[in-house]
Amino acid sequence: MQTSRGSTLKGVVTISLMAVNVVFWVPILLVVALAKLLIPLAAWRHWTSALMIWIAQAWISCNGAIFSLMGALRLEVDGVEGLDPRSWYLVLSNHQSWVDILVLQKAFNRRIPFLKFFLKQELIWVPFLGLAWWALDFPFMQRHSATYLQKHPQARGEDLDATRKACERFALLPTSVMNFVEGTRYTTAKHKATKSPYRHLLRPRPGGVAFVLSAMGGMLHSVLDVTVAYSESSPTLWDLCCGRLGDVRMHVLRRPIEPWVAQGDYAEDSRLRARFKEWLGELWTEKDARLDTMLPVRGPDPVAGDRPQ
Repeated sequence: MQTSRGSTLKGVVTISLMAVNVVFWVPILLVVALAKLLIPLAAWRHWTSALMIWIAQAWISCNGAIFSLMGALRLEVDGVEGLDPRSWYLVLSNHQSWVDILVLQKAFNRRIPFLKFFLKQELIWVPFLGLAWWALDFPFMQRHSATYLQKHPQARGEDLDATRKACERFALLPTSVMNFVEGTRYTTAKHKATKSPYRHLLRPRPGGVAFVLSAMGGMLHSVLDVTVAYSESSPTLWDLCCGRLGDVRMHVLRRPIEPWVAQGDYAEDSRLRARFKEWLGELWTEKDARLDTMLPVRGPDPVAGDRPQ
């Protein structure tokens, strides 16, 4: 990886330009959000919501221009032909780094509706960005541990209620709902600790996907099955800013949404849970094999387990 003074200078300039980009667009976004709150007319709120999406897309476009200007991101994308910015998509991706979000935004900006992520509740306090996510109707989730739920059983179902309320807002404008199905970023330690049966992936968690599909019913048109591969494993934002990522490859496969996914109660129906687990397991087996062809050869993997059958 590059460690020269020139690489560090590139990193400083790139991250500084990104910070200026945030400081420029977020206040504009918040002014529009305030105008939306102050005037309780449906047509006005619809128009201001669309305007905020345009602002967010302009923000992402400026980030992309910064990456191009600084030579920070070399991205090869396959499978985005024919996508519709007026449609509704569920985007499922593997997750290796916070860089994933910037890569996905650059690849999909204005090709599909604006990506909405489910975020941890504490992220609302991130300076500037937390307010921007709130204004853009990103859903904030309060995750409870099993121990907490045993002591506070009344908290069960809060995440599902939050998902349903968010999905009701998603119905107003074309939206792409983003889900990192593994639930956390991939690391070798997590791979070993969870005894993942996949070579390059953690086990998928079907609950969040099932809740979104159930809440949004027939609104979603397709699943976009996204696979992201980096030349270097677990890159950081600083690696991106310094131009150290190497070539980044992305594969997008559009999949139909079968009727059964929106039927039944995932929380109560054990057969439906088993079917979701099997469906995601098949997607992850294919994704794992796809990563074999997308990733550079790095020598033997000391933590690889048996491939799932």
